Amino acid sequence: MTFRRAINWAIGLPIVIIVIAFCVANRQWIEVSFDPFSRAAPLATMFMPLWALFFAGIFFGLIAGWIACWFAQAKWRRAARQARIDLQRAQDEAQRFKREHPELLNAPPPAP
Repeated sequence: MTFRRAINWAIGLPIVIIVIAFCVANRQWIEVSFDPFSRAAPLATMFMPLWALFFAGIFFGLIAGWIACWFAQAKWRRAARQARIDLQRAQDEAQRFKREHPELLNAPPPAP
């Protein structure tokens, strides 16, 4: 077993045990309301276990973070795409030059 795998197990196993204990301890159902104006008769209400609300929050937070990072890294993806295009153009130009001037490939270097 590699060192990295051992560290993953040493960190991951206690986290899994804590999460399972949290889920077992918070089995009660709660009312989640999406209506900020009416507490007595909300328009949008959902009943779910507390642990499900917790994991839904984590899931949606991860998705929102992923989307934010994707948009923030757009300029780097654009720069990489442009660099690939420039590299391809330079390689094409070098190939064209080699085809058009084969005599320069075997020429001796200039004297100093």
